[in-house]
Amino acid sequence: MQSAGAAAMAAPASFAAGMPAPHFEGPDTPKICLELSTGGMPDGSDEEVARRIRQLGVNYVLGHGFPIPWQESQLREEMDRYKKYGLTIGNIMIGGFNNAIYARPGRDQDIEKVIQSIRAAGKVGLPVVEYNWYAHRITEGYFEETGRAGAGLTGFDYERVKNLPPLPREGAHTLDEMWKNITYFLKAVIPEAEKAGVRMALHPNDPPAPISRGSQQIMGTVEGWKKLISIVDSPSNGITFDCGVTKEMGQDPVEVCRYFGSRDRINHMHFRNVRVKKPYERYTEVFIDEGENNMFAVMREVIRVKYTRLIYPEHPRALDYDRDRHYRAQYPGSGSYAAYAFNVGYTRAMMQAALTV
Repeated sequence: MQSAGAAAMAAPASFAAGMPAPHFEGPDTPKICLELSTGGMPDGSDEEVARRIRQLGVNYVLGHGFPIPWQESQLREEMDRYKKYGLTIGNIMIGGFNNAIYARPGRDQDIEKVIQSIRAAGKVGLPVVEYNWYAHRITEGYFEETGRAGAGLTGFDYERVKNLPPLPREGAHTLDEMWKNITYFLKAVIPEAEKAGVRMALHPNDPPAPISRGSQQIMGTVEGWKKLISIVDSPSNGITFDCGVTKEMGQDPVEVCRYFGSRDRINHMHFRNVRVKKPYERYTEVFIDEGENNMFAVMREVIRVKYTRLIYPEHPRALDYDRDRHYRAQYPGSGSYAAYAFNVGYTRAMMQAALTV
């Protein structure tokens, strides 16, 4: 009994010395971020929004998008605007180049606007520019489900939308068309991004439906992600690694992280969880702590491949606390600030644990 008691008394002493370093974000670790624009932050002044974000221990944000071409003065003003409140903008989503996506007249002009924007980003020190390449994003398949104690979850069911016709402004496009179009884009843009010191991050198709209003999707499979980074072999030609989408496609996010991370092609990351009934077609976005992904295993792999850019714990679930404050839902079953606080806390715990094992 005496020896057992002595052991029990001794056990906490190993913890009393403090957590092994590194366990805070730094140059050699990932950085948790939140979104400024449509990320569910309550209304308020720049200072108030920054204060709420920093109270969660978050010092990095995803910036507002602008019409292209971006101007250096415009970007610098945006970055300085939040820097004075302690926030660093590390990624901005670019859009407005549909002529390039669909290979329509004016695509070279669109591409030139993107290049001008990337040059401006490089001049102000914006490290990552994120973009999409959807022929169509079939968000019509989303609906709200009820989670624990009445919280809102986001379901997707391809059966509800698989027969929707193409939209006139988009048309229907084959996989070969879309690959041809993005190849033309990448060969023009990526060399300029390299010169500017900017990394491009292409977001995967989410939802990863087989056909979206008559169009096939190049980023709807892991094989598509691999093909993308092979078109122009450069760290500037990378992806947004989303472990939630990876699981939606029935793939192992740890293996996928290892593949792209070991090649230094993860230029941004989304950290979230899902439950899948049928890969690609029927799944539910759930709380970060209750899905099928082993989130600690994912984070441990992120640390192993030495990923040091931003991690966004996105898609917060709908909580009564946020509902009572009339938050602006982004999609069915989505939440706001209180739910982000939960996501951030969980993500930070995963990161600290992964950094110390």
